Amino acid sequence: MITILDYDAGNIKSVEKALIHLGQDVMITRDPESILQSEKVILPGVGAFGDAMCKLRDYGLDRVIRQVVDQGVPFLGICLGLQLLFESSDEAPGVEGLGLLKGKIKRIPDKEGLKIPHMGWNSLKVKEGARLFEGIGENPYVYFVHSYYLEAEDPEDVAATTEYSTLIHASVEHENIFACQFHPEKSSEVGLKILENFMNL
Repeated sequence: MITILDYDAGNIKSVEKALIHLGQDVMITRDPESILQSEKVILPGVGAFGDAMCKLRDYGLDRVIRQVVDQGVPFLGICLGLQLLFESSDEAPGVEGLGLLKGKIKRIPDKEGLKIPHMGWNSLKVKEGARLFEGIGENPYVYFVHSYYLEAEDPEDVAATTEYSTLIHASVEHENIFACQFHPEKSSEVGLKILENFMNL
């Protein structure tokens, strides 16, 4: 069973739809017992960092996420779900993230000719051996919607990067933690392949 964490964030249904299309059994829940029995866990989300951390704490999901990760269950963060895994965000000064990985979420710098939020298709530079991108080939195009980006502290965690006003750490892999700033569920065949690779871990 694949569990999608329910913390009132946007975009959960489109992730569920993509997984069902891939033939997966999917459950959307915030029940700790069900989450801890899952084969894989996904934290999707569109919204604000501070509000999301508040919801995770209110529902006790911050503790459950740590337990899931400690148990070695494959865990995937998508978009806001990636950002929440890190220590802090420029979007919500003073609000602590989950801190499962080291790094900061920063606002995309203004640059002439570029719109923020960054919305649209960008190509990725993928690190050799990145497990989410197995069988995908070089420079795949994926779909982004975001105003803030990850600057990971440990370069070893960075699985893929893209350029938009600055160098963006677009995907990370660290032991059983995986995350994408882009939306695999909206990234056509490439995105479905990324989700399939996560299912097959």
